[in-house]
Amino acid sequence: MDSLHPSFWAALSGWLVAQTAKMINCFIESHRLDFSYMVSTGGMPSAHSAMATALATSLGLCEGWNSAIFALGTAFAIVVMFDAQSVRKAAGEQARLLNQIVDELLHEHHLSENKLKELLGHTRLEVFMGCLVGIATAFAAFRFIHP
Repeated sequence: MDSLHPSFWAALSGWLVAQTAKMINCFIESHRLDFSYMVSTGGMPSAHSAMATALATSLGLCEGWNSAIFALGTAFAIVVMFDAQSVRKAAGEQARLLNQIVDELLHEHHLSENKLKELLGHTRLEVFMGCLVGIATAFAAFRFIHP
C-alpha cells in the first residue's frame, strides 16, 4: 500500500498547529487546559484557513507552482477562507441575535434554554493568521516529510 501524499500530512499539520495554538491561547488567558479547543470552530488562528493554505502550498511545493493541482488547491483555499470570514461569521452573528431573543422571551414564557453556537466564523485577521500558519506549516512539512 502506498503512503499518503505529503500534502495530506501538511494539511493535517496546518490544522493541528492552528488548533493547538487556540488551546495554548486559552491556557494563557484562563490558566486552564481545555482540550475541547482541538475540535472547536472560530478563534485565532483559523484552522480551516491553515489547513487549506497548507494543502495548497504543499501542492505547489510537491507538484509545481504551475500545476493544475496547485491551481485547484489555491481555489479551494480561497473559497474556504472566504467562507470562514463571511458566511460562517454571519451565521454566528445570527445565532447571537437568536440567543438574545430567546433570553428576552425566557423572562415572559417557558422556552428551551438551549443556546445556539455563536463562535462559528472568523475575523479577517484570524483568517489571515491561519493562512500564514498554513504556509509556514507546509514549508516545514515539506522540509521534513517530502521524499
